[in-house]
Amino acid sequence: MSKDHSFIKIFLTLFISVFVTTMGASIIGPLLPVYAHQLGAGPFQIGLIFGAFSFTRSIFVPFFGKLSERKGKKTILICGLLIYLLLSVLYSMTKDVWHLIFLRLTQGFASAMILPVAQAYVGIITPERYEGRIMGLFNTSLYGGLSLGPVVGGFVKDHSDIRYSFLSMGVLASVGFFLCFFFLPPRKNEPKADRNPEKTSYLKLLRDPTLFSLFFFRICFTSCIGIIWTFLPLIATLKLGLSSTAIGLLLSIHVIVSCFFQTPMGYLADRFSKKSMIITGGAIGIISLLALTKAKGFLEIAFINALLGIASAFSIPSLMAISVIEGRKKNAMGSIMALMAQAHSIGMLFGPVMTGIFIEVFSLEYTFFIATFILAFATAVTGILISEKSSSFSENS
Repeated sequence: MSKDHSFIKIFLTLFISVFVTTMGASIIGPLLPVYAHQLGAGPFQIGLIFGAFSFTRSIFVPFFGKLSERKGKKTILICGLLIYLLLSVLYSMTKDVWHLIFLRLTQGFASAMILPVAQAYVGIITPERYEGRIMGLFNTSLYGGLSLGPVVGGFVKDHSDIRYSFLSMGVLASVGFFLCFFFLPPRKNEPKADRNPEKTSYLKLLRDPTLFSLFFFRICFTSCIGIIWTFLPLIATLKLGLSSTAIGLLLSIHVIVSCFFQTPMGYLADRFSKKSMIITGGAIGIISLLALTKAKGFLEIAFINALLGIASAFSIPSLMAISVIEGRKKNAMGSIMALMAQAHSIGMLFGPVMTGIFIEVFSLEYTFFIATFILAFATAVTGILISEKSSSFSENS
């Protein structure tokens, strides 16, 4: 088999597997808050349902990254996909809130075996000088799955029973499982990378003001997204009476817009101040979250979610670009990328759980005010701490 043919075969297998798995997971995401509420869950328990996923994912991502080097990436991937398949059946059977929380913990465990390992696999097979375009193309599998999943889940739920939405996740996971099982090479034939193990500690990296600000901003921005994904479906159902299909569309808008603008904003980040891009994205996000506190209908929320997608497109490409620059300077690319991945998982855990506790004490009305405060604080910290040299348009400036 030629090298090019092998690359295309592995890339397409991983692309489709991540796409269908992500779509399956996001099918059930918007339905869980409403379903849990119907089972008697309070805001804190709903926050736990979402936070549980990120909790176990945060813990096990570094572990499975190393394990995949010893046991083979194919082995870890098919194990994670098999767990997703089994979980879909268990989701369709459960009628207890705490069982849902346990299943989300297990789903986070399985997720740590899929996306990070697939991204590492793609990174290994990517030719030199093609890193940006190949990884950018691969990321569309993630964004595409995230954008389609809520719409499909809402449609299935509105036209049948919620159990079929859960089982849909299993059907999609089985597609990824069989693709990886039959089309990825066995462990002995897996492509290898020339690895230089990183010796820099995470604590030492976080003492750098620029890296700390990037890490902190990523946690806070992701916290806000987690708050929206957790509590917007509940607010839209209880306060506005929107259907599951409408809620799925609302949540998809943010991802679709963000996906569309990631590449052009990344192009701008290479030519202008990355710090300014991050702060601009934070400012747009703050305005959007404040507007959500006053939104009264579907069209208003849809427009605001589109603005949040633009905010993400301004901030995240610039944040990752600075991370790459710092990774080269410190010879710690792997560790810095791991920090950014951890920040995402921590944010998805922190935002929903903390907001759930706050709502239990006060009121659901404060949900988006909490998110606004979190993002405003993070944007201010980033503006103060981030290095102008790292954020300039040229690495050598």
